[in-house]
Amino acid sequence: MVARRARDGLIGVDLTTGPYPGFATDLQAPTMALLAAAVGTSAITENIFEQRFRHVDELRKMGADIAVRGRTARIRGVEQLHGAAVTCTDVRAAAALVLAGLGAAGETTLDGLDHLDRGYDGMATKLAACGADIARS
Repeated sequence: MVARRARDGLIGVDLTTGPYPGFATDLQAPTMALLAAAVGTSAITENIFEQRFRHVDELRKMGADIAVRGRTARIRGVEQLHGAAVTCTDVRAAAALVLAGLGAAGETTLDGLDHLDRGYDGMATKLAACGADIARS
């Protein structure tokens, strides 16, 4: 994958997950959160696992424009995601929703943080140390 940055922001890309040295399926959900705010249309084709797009409905609650057909998700970048109450459905989805929430306008509230805690030790503390406006209640 080659990351490209336009003068005004990120540009969409097409990705296909695959075994090493391909694009890692574990990065698919966080990358989709990023592409939801990129300029243009992107596509992610998931070739490793079925049911790996469970985070799509949660990203849609934040204003993401994502359509899934079979194993491919088409993501049309929006100018700005907005905060919403969302639910983490697995470890990768939790990471994606945290990233989307950090880039969204307004407040995002995450439920299902047990998934996040299984995969990422002290994420809220680490992100706060980087300047993120984030808190656990």
